[in-house]
Amino acid sequence: MTVQKTSVLPAGRDAVFQKLRKLETLRYIAWPFAAFEPVGGAALTWMAGVTSSYRFRLFGVIPFGTHTIHIVRFDPEGIRSRETNEHVPVWNHDIIMEPVDAYHTEYTDRVEIRAGWKTAFVWVWANAFYAHRQRRWIRLLRDGN
Repeated sequence: MTVQKTSVLPAGRDAVFQKLRKLETLRYIAWPFAAFEPVGGAALTWMAGVTSSYRFRLFGVIPFGTHTIHIVRFDPEGIRSRETNEHVPVWNHDIIMEPVDAYHTEYTDRVEIRAGWKTAFVWVWANAFYAHRQRRWIRLLRDGN
């Protein structure tokens, strides 16, 4: 199953891309739906070819295994990651960024989810999660953080 959400963010593509490089951005936009705690030498900034793992907690408190993120592509036009954890074996995430103008970016999250019998439940959660994430993106960029 696939989840896809699109929003227009109040910042230019380069500014959005710079924020995407940092783990602290993911932690901010995911909270409180999800929490990511680095495991071992997990990357605090991302780039193509990097693989890192995080303890994943649903709603910040419910342990949901170790989430591994492998970055396949990482450039200002978009990001492709192949992600997995014990409960969701396939979480293929594409971020597409299209400039609207110098101050706005059309931002799309597209996620392919495969989790066996849990897929429909994960899909429902992921729809809410990505809508929340995009609202948090807008808040983050408007507040100038």
